[in-house]
Amino acid sequence: MDNRNRGKNTGDDGLFGTGKQLEKLRAAVRDMHYLLSRGYPEKASSELAGNRYRLKTRQIQALRGASASESQLETRRSKQLEIQGLKNKMVFLDGFNVLILLESLLSGAYIFEGLDGCFRDLSGVHGTYKRVNQTLRSVELVASFFKKSGASKLIWIFDQPVSNSGRIRQIVTDFASEHDLNWEAELQFNPDQFLAEQAEIAVSSDAWILDYCKSWFNLIGYLIHEEKLPVNSVTLFHDEPV
Repeated sequence: MDNRNRGKNTGDDGLFGTGKQLEKLRAAVRDMHYLLSRGYPEKASSELAGNRYRLKTRQIQALRGASASESQLETRRSKQLEIQGLKNKMVFLDGFNVLILLESLLSGAYIFEGLDGCFRDLSGVHGTYKRVNQTLRSVELVASFFKKSGASKLIWIFDQPVSNSGRIRQIVTDFASEHDLNWEAELQFNPDQFLAEQAEIAVSSDAWILDYCKSWFNLIGYLIHEEKLPVNSVTLFHDEPV
């Protein structure tokens, strides 16, 4: 674990670190928003935009994460809570989504701000979660948020089918015990559906969860601002998002 992190992939600077590439990506996001808002499926929309601007695979992945239809944006905005809305409430946290995104951010990987204001990365679990150098710091950041929010309880939800999910669950519960935090951690076979249907307040940047949950909080955006985190972020829209 000593040298493991979730930093940039080889070639990411060429894909996301130049003005020319960013202009292509922002134009593609604008086009994909137009297509999605008129009923085109996500896959077809991303293929059309990706082909038009000759995007590479990882650029298309970022494009999909950043894009949404106008109706999706309206729905997400209507359900988004500010930090004050969490006081004395039970909050459910999308465990791998939040942890991996924070680990990527702290590793200096590119993260992408989409039309909905959420940040997303290009990492994934791929069936197995492996702890990295930044895991403990990521949990500490969640603890800082929890204390400042005044939430009554935080429940971490992890994917049970993912290898090592039990291990990270234990890490989180041990940390909570050591620091006297009112946390729980659960394993769910379908965490997305659970968060959308069972959680009054979800913490996630997963687009499907944001579309179907009751309410949600933008934790990564909050932490970047509140903790003044150095972040290698890419905003995939111009001053006028759409």
